[in-house]
Amino acid sequence: MEWQPDEQGLQQVLHLLKDSQSPNTATQRAVQEKLEQLNQFPDFNNYLIFVLTRLKTEDEPTRSLSGLILKNNVKVHYQNFPPAVAHFIKQECLNNIGDPSPLIRATIGILITTISTKGELQTWPELLPQLCNMLDSEDYNICEGSFGALQKICEDSSELLDSDALNRPLNIMIPKFLQFFKHCSPKIRSHAVACVNQFIIGRAQALMDNIDTFIESLFALAADEDSEVRKNVCRALVMLLEVRVDRLIPHMRSIVEYMLQRTQDPDENVALEACEFWLTLAEQPICKDVLSGHLAQLVPVLANGMKYSEIDIILLKGDVEEDEAVPDNEQDIKPRFHKSRTVTLRHEGDEGEEGEESEDDDDDDDDSLSDWNLRKCSAAALDVLANVFRDELLPHLLPVLKELLFHPDWVVKESGILVLGAIAEGCMQDMAPYLPELIPHLIQCLCDKKALVRSITCWTLSRYAHWVVSQPPDSYLKPLMTELLKRILDSNKRVQEAACSAFATLEEEACTELVPYLSFILDTLVFAFNKYQHKNLLILYDAIGTLADSVGHHLNQPEYIQKLMPPLIQKWNELKDEDKDLFPLLECLSSVATALQSGFLPYCEPVYQRCVTLVQKNLAQAMMYNQHPDQYEAPDKDFMIVALDLLSGLAEGLGGHVERLVTRSNIMTLLFQCMQDTMPEVRQSSFALLGDLTKACFLHVKPCIAELMPVLGLNLNPEFISVCNNATWAIGEIAMQMGMEMQPFVALVLNNLVEIINRPNTPKTLLENTAITIGRLGCVCPQEVAPMLPQFIRPWCTSLRNIRDNEEKDSAFRGICVMIGVNPGGVVQDFIFFCDAVASWVNPNDDLRDMFYKILHGFKDQVGEDNWQQFSEQFPPLLKERLSACYGV
Repeated sequence: MEWQPDEQGLQQVLHLLKDSQSPNTATQRAVQEKLEQLNQFPDFNNYLIFVLTRLKTEDEPTRSLSGLILKNNVKVHYQNFPPAVAHFIKQECLNNIGDPSPLIRATIGILITTISTKGELQTWPELLPQLCNMLDSEDYNICEGSFGALQKICEDSSELLDSDALNRPLNIMIPKFLQFFKHCSPKIRSHAVACVNQFIIGRAQALMDNIDTFIESLFALAADEDSEVRKNVCRALVMLLEVRVDRLIPHMRSIVEYMLQRTQDPDENVALEACEFWLTLAEQPICKDVLSGHLAQLVPVLANGMKYSEIDIILLKGDVEEDEAVPDNEQDIKPRFHKSRTVTLRHEGDEGEEGEESEDDDDDDDDSLSDWNLRKCSAAALDVLANVFRDELLPHLLPVLKELLFHPDWVVKESGILVLGAIAEGCMQDMAPYLPELIPHLIQCLCDKKALVRSITCWTLSRYAHWVVSQPPDSYLKPLMTELLKRILDSNKRVQEAACSAFATLEEEACTELVPYLSFILDTLVFAFNKYQHKNLLILYDAIGTLADSVGHHLNQPEYIQKLMPPLIQKWNELKDEDKDLFPLLECLSSVATALQSGFLPYCEPVYQRCVTLVQKNLAQAMMYNQHPDQYEAPDKDFMIVALDLLSGLAEGLGGHVERLVTRSNIMTLLFQCMQDTMPEVRQSSFALLGDLTKACFLHVKPCIAELMPVLGLNLNPEFISVCNNATWAIGEIAMQMGMEMQPFVALVLNNLVEIINRPNTPKTLLENTAITIGRLGCVCPQEVAPMLPQFIRPWCTSLRNIRDNEEKDSAFRGICVMIGVNPGGVVQDFIFFCDAVASWVNPNDDLRDMFYKILHGFKDQVGEDNWQQFSEQFPPLLKERLSACYGV
């Protein structure tokens, strides 16, 4: 007997479905409770499928909703459905896939794929053959419904379909899909291409066997009148470019011409898919050969795609010039992630820290349209192509730029400014002759009456900051800074944001060049404090922190401290311990404390206390959560990480002055717990703090060394690069303070350090810190470390040759010299590497220079003049010169 619903039950379910469409939250809550109750009855799901497939008298939204509730039940409870219920649902789906309503067909398709992802593809053997047979139905609805369901299954289960588990159904399905590329209905053609597209990236064998037919069939659809079909064709070609470029090369010329057309498609979705082609092509080695003949056509097309569309301008409120008084919508504020502290060394040739390019740095100008669009894709494509073609791009670009940058229509001019910013990285050298004329023009555009022009100009100018700073300051830096600071106080929030970000980039490039203007800069940034809404305040903290990092101790002047600290401390007092706005503020204060050094003393007490409290609260909450996860929430450990990092900043900035704060707190106990936290970022920040406290007030660290060292040894695991890096650095700092007393602990760490320095592919920062720490351990305990010299001397020398002269390098090289004294045979095999490392010193301290001199001459005397001549023949000329000039060998 087939299952039949009970009339009263059916009315109850319909009533519930009607209620669930009510906007009232109380009604919604009641509906949720009722659903929970009804789910106790095994045949409740039969009612739901019955409403979806049989109750044609009901309105479509209600029937569809019934199917979607069933879909959710399948997701959560399918394994508990009685076999008869599961069988009834599957039967109903297959029998009604051709429902006359597109909404109901789509709902059934979703239901089918949800059931099939529950492991049912294996236990529902008739599903795929039946759907494939129904494709041949004369009834359009059955064909379309089956294709819709198949497309969803291909999207959700592409890997399983291409495996032996199901007896390789694709061998039948793919040739079948290919036949439908010629179907008279555009909807069916679109489904067919979309189904095959699911198998390109995974290189399914059945598709590879039919690859030429597939490509020919795509070409046949190239000019399809349906935009969805064209979009899927473009998507296919972009993916084929990644996985089967060999099959496309013979047709490349016509594909490029086709993609040029499609990038200008009237349908923006098609144009966006086509534009991805240029991004993907730029990563292929064939890019230059394939595109060099087409740049003249491509450049204007990409530039044209960079214009804001009318919809964009409406969404961006492009006609609203002043909105600074409008509070932010809290949903628009993206969560911020704190980047934990990593200890790094300065390299030869770095002026200041390297300005790290952020990954998504490409189009910071329209965040509120954060979804990918044609403008962003075109800008990204032009950026990568500028990096591929460099100077070859300019002849095609300059005429376009000339026309756009000086255009009377602001939308066109704005796109020209974006073009100029997008090519900055790739074409910088070749743009240099034009910049003396362009930069003043851009500085003028900062005063444009359209906010969207002012904001993009901020971004583009930041992309040329490096060049601006390389010129005499009065020429460009001063006028640029003056105007950017005005834009930080713009009456438009988007402009404020763009100006703050651009100013932070300028600070990183200019560093101490900004010192003469500090008073003026601080006045502006502090004024912005009272002006900004929530979202931009967070960016302002970043600009202040970057300023402190860039000018360092020059900030430590009573006049500057008086301007900057009161508003920062006021915000600090306003924020509660649970407020995530503390993250950027703590990061900012950490930079300020490091820069101000003793100038931060009047403010350090409350800041220090609060950080300790934040760590303490977080650890306590974690403990309660671990004991009773059902009663307590897990803590947000970012609070603890940011607090540890600010404590590091205080220890680094205040040095010995931090001692009295440490005395009156239980920070060492807390730190010992943090060092054993399960979360790597917490351990990373706690080892950075341990190193900083070791340098600042070792007398508080020393009593704990016997407990701390085993934990440090356990964390010398290069799988967690940054944790390992900071633990290594801390061990080196502890060694320098412990001196001879380090001896009992060397065995805990030495083997791991030697293993890390010999590992292939270890990141540079970790290698350098490992080398420094091995050297420092050798400096204080040479007898323990020297026997291992032959195991590490070679990578040790190569990893430290590019480090600037500094105290860390000094102590490490002293250690090596002492160890060579203990075990001279340990370096014989690799002596040329030692010579090279010695020559990397610009001016070592006299006593260190003496040590080098003795070792070099000792080696020379040991082997005799002739052998030394032969040996030094292998030296590169520069090394030979330096050694003979500095050490007379």
